[in-house]
Amino acid sequence: MNTTEKYLAAKEKYASIGVDTDAVLKELEKVKISMHVWQGDDVQGFLSDGELTGGISVTGNHPGKATNPTELRQDLEKAYSFIPGKHKLNLHAIYLDTDEKIDLNEIEPKHFEKWVAWAKEQGLGLDFNPTFFSHPMFKDGFTLSSPEKEVRDFWIEHGKRSRKIAEYFGKELGQVCVNNFWVPDGYKDNPIDRYSPRKRLMESLDEIFAEELDPSLTLDAVESKLFGLGAEAYTVGSHEFYMGYGLTRQKLVCLDAGHFHPTEVISNKLSSLGLFSEGILLHVSRPVRWDSDHVVIMDDELQEIAKELVRNDLLGKTNIGLDFFDATINRVAAWVIGTRNTIKAVLKAMLEPTDYLKQIELDGDFTTRLVLTEELKDFPYADVWNYYCEQQGVPVGLDWYKEAQQYEQDVLLKR
Repeated sequence: MNTTEKYLAAKEKYASIGVDTDAVLKELEKVKISMHVWQGDDVQGFLSDGELTGGISVTGNHPGKATNPTELRQDLEKAYSFIPGKHKLNLHAIYLDTDEKIDLNEIEPKHFEKWVAWAKEQGLGLDFNPTFFSHPMFKDGFTLSSPEKEVRDFWIEHGKRSRKIAEYFGKELGQVCVNNFWVPDGYKDNPIDRYSPRKRLMESLDEIFAEELDPSLTLDAVESKLFGLGAEAYTVGSHEFYMGYGLTRQKLVCLDAGHFHPTEVISNKLSSLGLFSEGILLHVSRPVRWDSDHVVIMDDELQEIAKELVRNDLLGKTNIGLDFFDATINRVAAWVIGTRNTIKAVLKAMLEPTDYLKQIELDGDFTTRLVLTEELKDFPYADVWNYYCEQQGVPVGLDWYKEAQQYEQDVLLKR
């Protein structure tokens, strides 16, 4: 059977449990994944050639890394050509494209005009992140919470300018730009005073966010972390800090899959956060014992995240972004694997008879709940996925990888 014939058989199978696959695929088209630019060049950016600092570490030396904005956009175009749907790109401030010699506290919208022009050509939205790491003003492990006013002022100015760039993206592209704030501040060993750095961080963020910006153009998000390299004992921006900050300042709360204790999962937090937060930002990643940012695979937690978003009707208030980097493998392939898996997990969740499952649970029929959820694991969702890819004009199955291998031979290995 060809792809369409397999889809029609799958459509009939799902119809037997009350799921309309045609309607599901129409809904899936609306889901945008914000693919992260930093997988393409190992989080180096174009501001400096210095080493990564602030708990950021990339391992591996696979050939073909992008070394300038033109190469990076070329690689991104190839990756997007393998991914069904129209999505977004998440830029960090260090990915400016300009010949000017400027610092992070001097960046302006004009330094990202080439990215905006490219995004318009590609039909993509843009998200943004200020960059609070890998810089001489990341002093003694601190930025916005530094005890030195000069340091705080530098990073506050950077944060303010980042918001204006995000606003510019929203105006130019007609899609809201999510601007995510994460800072690596913390201590390697046990501090005496945990309160004062958090108070300084709160005050610095309040100053950055003092100007009201149109929420149809840009939304601010804040991101927590349990620990990082060099901040193993104490992270200023903890989950509790940013949960409180986001809820009291009407900011999106970002949950990164790798930023919690190894026994914690973010899927179980979504239903609670959905009740109280202005909105949610996800950084979908794959931690292996710590925040190691492995390429997203179709594991249990990815599927649970997607189920929580679909079952609780949270897709409308959730911005799905990716955050991983692996330099041991083909970087374009890494993007494609992670993004396709994330979309596929959402599709699989949408193919559940959610209303029926909720009703039998409410009725106390836990036997049917278990039977059906187990049987659904063997339903032919892959045939629905392959049909979706074909309809969206992207390669089906392993066909994309054959093209990616050819691109590596023709382009990446010649750099």
